[in-house]
Amino acid sequence: MTQTIRIAAAVIIRTDGLTLLVRKRATTAFMQPGGKIEPQESPASALLRELVEEIGLHASLDDLHPLGHFEAPAANEAGFTVSADVFLIESGDAHIASSAEIEELRWIDPEKPGDVVMAELTEHHILPAYLQKRAGG
Repeated sequence: MTQTIRIAAAVIIRTDGLTLLVRKRATTAFMQPGGKIEPQESPASALLRELVEEIGLHASLDDLHPLGHFEAPAANEAGFTVSADVFLIESGDAHIASSAEIEELRWIDPEKPGDVVMAELTEHHILPAYLQKRAGG
């Protein structure tokens, strides 16, 4: 039986249309910023907490726009599935910097990400859902 990790994550969109991916220390796959939902914590509250901890972004509940709920094999924990509540955030040109366990930030074009190694959840679920929503679907 596969164990599930509940997370909340954000598709952060900059003014120029690029979206943020992060890579945690000692890992290879890039993914959306966010993290585990603590017991008694809502997905939105968990995401707001994680964004401050990981990238120094102070957002509010009004900034979060639900994108959907997605599941995929965990990128960094073998034998686990991630179950993610994902929100869109338009960051404007807010200052974002890596901290905590984040080793690298990368802004990508969601339509042409290049040769970035991405978590399955990001590559096959979250980015396609975002592009479909952006296209009006």
